[in-house]
Amino acid sequence: MKIGTWNVNSLKVRLPHLIDWLAKHSPDAVCLQETKCEDKAFPAAQIEAAGYRWVHSGQKTYNGVALLTKVDCDRVGRGIPEFTDAASRVIAADVQGTRVVSVYVPNGQSVGSDKYEYKLRWLAALTAWLRTELAAHPRLAVLGDYNIAPENRDVHDPHAWEGQVLFSEPERAALRGLFDLGFADAYRLFPQPDKSFTWWDYRMNAFRRNIGLRIDHILLSPALAQSCTSCTIDVEPRRLERPSDHAPVLCEVAA
Repeated sequence: MKIGTWNVNSLKVRLPHLIDWLAKHSPDAVCLQETKCEDKAFPAAQIEAAGYRWVHSGQKTYNGVALLTKVDCDRVGRGIPEFTDAASRVIAADVQGTRVVSVYVPNGQSVGSDKYEYKLRWLAALTAWLRTELAAHPRLAVLGDYNIAPENRDVHDPHAWEGQVLFSEPERAALRGLFDLGFADAYRLFPQPDKSFTWWDYRMNAFRRNIGLRIDHILLSPALAQSCTSCTIDVEPRRLERPSDHAPVLCEVAA
């Protein structure tokens, strides 16, 4: 089973890139973030023509998460139960015996801001919910844009980023809380090239200079981690004209 995640940063703009990418890699399931469209504006016809079913939780201009699958999915859920949030940031479904969750973690804006405190509350709610999900679903994958770089090696210049949003200790501690539940970072299950990132700012020629952060992750339950055979970052879509500022991440697990 091949599963992936991609913050497309506007599905309307990046749709041609996505359709080409689906044809090239043929994943069984893909989690999307920042679709930035309402459900009624979702490009259903194009996605279905590419061979995929879809479920979506969207809103106009901001946020939005989706799950694209080759087969029908079951037990679709939206949002974090018992956490009131107007933003469309979570969608989950059963896909071929695996519970797949697409998450778009709040950015946080700046350390100490109201949006930063919201991010920490949101992560606490996510962790509490995933604790129960993990108990109910041995095969559980949580994919998405976490807006957190876990370690120094996930940041092009950790000294410059220390204490900044996306790399502050409270954020990293919150992400470690998910690892403490038993989740594994699929990308770190295998030897990987140095300076491997998933996000590069549009400014300062950041992609060309590889000034990036690894903030898009695939977290796998223990059962899935044991059966994971590969995990890669696909930087090719970031080279295209009018790209998303994020690159997709793909992993394969035994069915």
